[in-house]
Amino acid sequence: MIHFKILSLLYNCNNFATFYLSFIWFLIIIRSSGADYHYRMEQVKNVLKEVPLVDGHNDLPWNIRKFLKNQLKDFHFGGDLRQILPWSSSVWSHTDLRRLKEGMVSAQFWSAYAPCSSQHLDAVQLTLEQIDLIRRLVNLYPHHMALVTTSAGIKQSHKSGKIASLIGVEGGHAIGTSLSVLRMFYQLGARYLTLTHTCNTPWADCCKVDEPGMYPNIGGLSKFGKSVVQEMNRLGMIVDLSHVSVPTMLDALGTSRAPVIFSHSSAHAICNSSRNVPDHVLQRIATNGGLVMVAFYPHFVSCSGQATLQDVVAHINHIRDVAGIDHVGIGAGYDGVNLVPEGLEDVSKYPHLLATLLESDKWTEDDIAKLAGKNLIRVFKEVEMVRDKMDLMKIPPADQSIPSEDIMGRSYCRFQGPISR
Repeated sequence: MIHFKILSLLYNCNNFATFYLSFIWFLIIIRSSGADYHYRMEQVKNVLKEVPLVDGHNDLPWNIRKFLKNQLKDFHFGGDLRQILPWSSSVWSHTDLRRLKEGMVSAQFWSAYAPCSSQHLDAVQLTLEQIDLIRRLVNLYPHHMALVTTSAGIKQSHKSGKIASLIGVEGGHAIGTSLSVLRMFYQLGARYLTLTHTCNTPWADCCKVDEPGMYPNIGGLSKFGKSVVQEMNRLGMIVDLSHVSVPTMLDALGTSRAPVIFSHSSAHAICNSSRNVPDHVLQRIATNGGLVMVAFYPHFVSCSGQATLQDVVAHINHIRDVAGIDHVGIGAGYDGVNLVPEGLEDVSKYPHLLATLLESDKWTEDDIAKLAGKNLIRVFKEVEMVRDKMDLMKIPPADQSIPSEDIMGRSYCRFQGPISR
């Protein structure tokens, strides 16, 4: 803005000396601002060489299913997908290996997602297929990617120059109301479960029930839903509260022994989408030790179809102000959205966001390191510590089933028990 004011001053100059001095002033400011931005970018690069940049949510696996039916022989992840059909013509495509490297992404949670329409049908199978896809994709690029299942693994992968690839299951309907399925997902590498997607499960309410004119199904988590959270604690699986209702958030926070996350949500005080986190929950997140990873989708950022990098900065700063610097991260949601903020067009743009934050005196390099990845690694490590404590206490796997009345009329293919011969 100051550049336009100076140009206006130059245009209106009647005195040559004034014009000359104003012009020199303009050049100095342009040069210094450019130098300052370059310096901040170098600061960011230095931080990210030492600290892994972790993004909490990317929907690329579902796009591979949608566009290629999970056929990886036709997926050129190492190329520039902006030049390759069908990705080049899609507004849903923001990720390839080249741009991940450019964005200095060191760790990515890939979403194993099954749509709500699969609930009570083939959600478990679809999720298994997506977990398989993620694992196969990582195996195709062993020099660039590594499947990671521990907090220490993120750091190790970063040191080796590989992108740590972690699996997050999106939507509690994916477990088919079975704690056994939850345990098997963990064994296959899933390290967080989003308790709901945009549909209620028989044991948890989603964010849709918080919208005007809507009514809760349960009013948060059912008794079985709390068992899901407790079993996740025992396993060492991160509880993800993106997409859930506010009562579900509060029930999960009251139940979990370990820190929880929001893998891709923003601040409700700035944009009152039901997908965002209200301030009283942000305060509880600080007490819990958890983390809100800010999403970039304009409808969650500006409550409209357009947003800018500065709008995302506002959400990060608000969450920092309410919950504290230890409780904010990044979970853009690329490849799962058809709109992105100006200045954050794809996964290559993370350094620009971090450099913009450094414009403010309130942000230090240590703060950037926490936002980029230290906070998530700390949460992950604490989740593992809770698991280890529960293991020392010899807490056995939970063996309870969801009450039949909770799924009455909802399950179309459920085995009712053994039949005598």
